[in-house]
Amino acid sequence: MVDADTVARLRVVIGRLARELNATATGEGLTPTQASVLGLVSGRGPLGMAELAGLEGLNPTMLSRVVGRLDELGLVRRLPDPADARAVRADATPEGREVHERIRAQRTRVVSQCLDRLPEESARTLLQALPALELLVDELRSTKAVPDQPGSRRG
Repeated sequence: MVDADTVARLRVVIGRLARELNATATGEGLTPTQASVLGLVSGRGPLGMAELAGLEGLNPTMLSRVVGRLDELGLVRRLPDPADARAVRADATPEGREVHERIRAQRTRVVSQCLDRLPEESARTLLQALPALELLVDELRSTKAVPDQPGSRRG
């Protein structure tokens, strides 16, 4: 069992890492949310708005605004859903995929440069922690809808 202070530190560090990585998308003129939505649509192909809202954790109105802005910029296009004439799917345009790749490459360069400046053992420890961090992400996703139980280890 991990104490609450250590869990809180982990949560804070993860949040700060996410904010710092999100800031690397601003060179493309996109907000972090716009860059994230573009990344999901680019990586997973056409996505229905309900699925995209769930993956991104946005309410439908906010997602509609984000997709609308990406559409205005020519990075995403709205397509009719073949399974439901009332529904819309979002897909990245070729330009949107290029922008997403530039954002991804920039973020990779930034993280790589930072790892290179860390002490070798710290960098190695971070890289060895990747499987555990990936499991943590999966666990966080699976417990979003589960209410906190008394005595649980969540912090």
